[in-house]
Amino acid sequence: MARKASPTISQEELYPPSAPYARQELDDARLVDLDVDEESPFLRGQKRVSARRSSLPKKTANRLIWISLAAAVVCFATVAASGFYRYGERSWRFRVDSSDNIEIRGTQNVTKGQIMEVMGADMGRNVFFIPLAQQKAQLEQIPWVESASVMRFVPNRLKVEIHERTPVAFARVGPRISLIDASGALMELTSTKKYSFPVILGMNAGEPLSTRAPRMKIYNQLARELDSGGAHYSQDLSEVDLSDLEDVKVRANDPSGEVLVHLGASDYLRRYKIYVSHARQWRQQFDKLESVDLRYENQIIVNPDLEGTAKRAGLSPAAAKKLEAKSAGNKAVKRIWVRAKPRKAHGRTAKSRAAVASKPVPKGVATPSLAKPAAGVAQKPSPAIGPGE
Repeated sequence: MARKASPTISQEELYPPSAPYARQELDDARLVDLDVDEESPFLRGQKRVSARRSSLPKKTANRLIWISLAAAVVCFATVAASGFYRYGERSWRFRVDSSDNIEIRGTQNVTKGQIMEVMGADMGRNVFFIPLAQQKAQLEQIPWVESASVMRFVPNRLKVEIHERTPVAFARVGPRISLIDASGALMELTSTKKYSFPVILGMNAGEPLSTRAPRMKIYNQLARELDSGGAHYSQDLSEVDLSDLEDVKVRANDPSGEVLVHLGASDYLRRYKIYVSHARQWRQQFDKLESVDLRYENQIIVNPDLEGTAKRAGLSPAAAKKLEAKSAGNKAVKRIWVRAKPRKAHGRTAKSRAAVASKPVPKGVATPSLAKPAAGVAQKPSPAIGPGE
């Protein structure tokens, strides 16, 4: 039996391709078509789209943004500060109500009443509106106050710190006695503390501080020299006369009586030591020792402040022999001018007094009358007593 003929089926028809593979071929065909279209010379050319640009550069625009932000912050801060200012100005919390809100430190001789005379005007005022510099200047006008500081503390407190002056001596100004510091400022005496100082003479009432300051500079130098080396000679002084700065005079305390010592304008310690080492001998030799002038080199004037004609004091025989021995051994011997009455010879008979009067004067000793030397002028001394006498 013969088989019936039929058409042949291809393999592709029998096994169709899968869907992803078909999709990929379709996309490739489109791409190819697009490429062909772009390369086609018959397509219309594309137009460029113009981008719209800003009139300001980007950097300038950023700066403007930052400036605007800063201006906004400043405006906000100004408004806030104005609000705080009004609050601080009108609020009762910042008002100094009483003296309990004022703290005072550093006072010993300055009383609270003196402080409150200055600060009392601030009672009831706002703490932010108190003129601190003005109050400080007024506090320093108090005689005992050397420096002052005034500080404010929120909400309503004030603090006053006082640095008081340190007195170094008493000063006689007219009929009054006051305390005085190293710069020449005068302070009234207080009952809270006792002082032991010499009294400075030569201060005048109504003179400015600039006039007293040079005198106090001399006094400070004098006290510093006398106390150097642990001697503390300034404690032996009861008065210091600064009326003549070229002739500083001190009155030294002594159990036998006070002595006025002329120290000149310099070299105070060396000259005062001469007085200290010879005071006892001079008292034994002279009837009364009231003053000593040590201003001149190689000469000492005893009792230069006595009135009347100068007379040489009488010498004992032992003193005359000692003087003669010193004059023979020393060529440069300090000499003493004497303006004093001779010591009285108690219990002597007329015969013994005549014998003493007729006693020859030792060699090298002259008996001329001496005139008082002018202040600050060195005069040529006449031969007199040696320093050991």
